[in-house]
Amino acid sequence: MSTVSRHYHVIGLMSGTSMDGLDIALCRFELQGEQWSYAILAAETLPYTSDWLVRLQSLPELTGEELMAEHAAYGNFLGQAVCDFQKRHPHSVDFVASHGHTVFHQPDRGFTFQAGAGSAIAAVCGLPVVSDFRTADVAMGGQGAPLVPIGDRLLFSPFDACLNLGGIANISFEREGRRIAFDVSPCNLLLNDLAGRIGLPYDDGGKLASSGSINDSLLQRLNALPYYTRPFPKSLGREDIEHDFLPLLDEELMVADSLATVIRHIAVQLAAVLPAKKEAKLLISGGGALNTALIAEISANVNCEVVVGTPDLLHFKEALI
Repeated sequence: MSTVSRHYHVIGLMSGTSMDGLDIALCRFELQGEQWSYAILAAETLPYTSDWLVRLQSLPELTGEELMAEHAAYGNFLGQAVCDFQKRHPHSVDFVASHGHTVFHQPDRGFTFQAGAGSAIAAVCGLPVVSDFRTADVAMGGQGAPLVPIGDRLLFSPFDACLNLGGIANISFEREGRRIAFDVSPCNLLLNDLAGRIGLPYDDGGKLASSGSINDSLLQRLNALPYYTRPFPKSLGREDIEHDFLPLLDEELMVADSLATVIRHIAVQLAAVLPAKKEAKLLISGGGALNTALIAEISANVNCEVVVGTPDLLHFKEALI
């Protein structure tokens, strides 16, 4: 009996907490029997204009009426981005999958909200749109991250764990036959904030962090935060970063020392949660994987083989999933 093959062409849209731009990926997925495979056919990151950066950053402070207006406006922006992307990369597409831009994420209080109305995207680009991935998961008691663990299991099964180093570091792995996923710690949200204190958008390649020294007091305070004693699955939102983490980053410390300390903190927290397994392989993706100091610190602290993804996966794994 021959095996039936099914395939789909999908445009994935992702805007992360780092706000470095909108990731767009045209992907082909094929199901052969029970095995999924993928290919990223075309992908781009569209940097936000200064206007959109200000608008996205101000979303949490808006009134309800203003927020809903921006929800629709950002959906129109995403729909136009799809239209423009298709002009540059013409291809038949079955549907668009849009994560949106997270404004509020408080699963302990039963809500999460991503701006970018799916109906507005569909109206502009004229394609079927799948969106609002997270609210149903939160309503059912989850942490609002249902897709990444499924995608990791289906597409990256040769790896024992998959780590994404974005604004927040998140991980997924198999445990007793189930895929576990949760946020490990803040990542680029803290590192970029520190770099911004000396007028840099980010610490290019981790050069500043490499020149700094670990501050033991700061490291202990970061590691002692209550988040790390909570059982997983668990997740972090912008609100947690602003309330719990950023106040610990002492303005009196040298930025290089703070960066070096935060990088050590990320590596320590990752080592604490990775499943113990001989000859385990860890796949790393996300913009933080370009920070060679961070990758070196992780490699020095974890007991497994660290594999940095291909350039496509570094930038577009979340858009792919």
